[in-house]
Amino acid sequence: MNISLTTPAMLFPAISLLLLAYTNRFLTLAGVIRNFDLDQQNDKERAQAQAQISNLRTRIQLIKRMQEAGAASFFLCVLSMLAVYVDYQTVGSFIFALSLILLLYSLWLSVREINISVEALDLHLHQFNIHLRQSNSFSFSKKTKE
Repeated sequence: MNISLTTPAMLFPAISLLLLAYTNRFLTLAGVIRNFDLDQQNDKERAQAQAQISNLRTRIQLIKRMQEAGAASFFLCVLSMLAVYVDYQTVGSFIFALSLILLLYSLWLSVREINISVEALDLHLHQFNIHLRQSNSFSFSKKTKE
């Protein structure tokens, strides 16, 4: 398969935006981690915080690998353009294919990180639902007694 110089160049904006999104995720998680204060919590909250810290560690590692795969994809994209430029079409096509594979891997890691994040938020929201049900049933029973 022959590719032109413009074929790998079409991925530049997409990869750049992905890397920016990954960096934003990383910075947001870094802020959450820096604001953790285990000293102000009771034992139950501390146990929950430990689970959250474990979740955040996993997510940080995934984001790191997402960024690495995205950067490697970008690098291979440029390398494929260079190969095409010096008339190594077959090599350029092969390198471009590797770039696409790394981009797919990066996106797959992103989906995994999103799923972990949603599961953590569901657990957090579940605790609020328990408190809301208890307070709603309490306020409801108050109204019926009056």
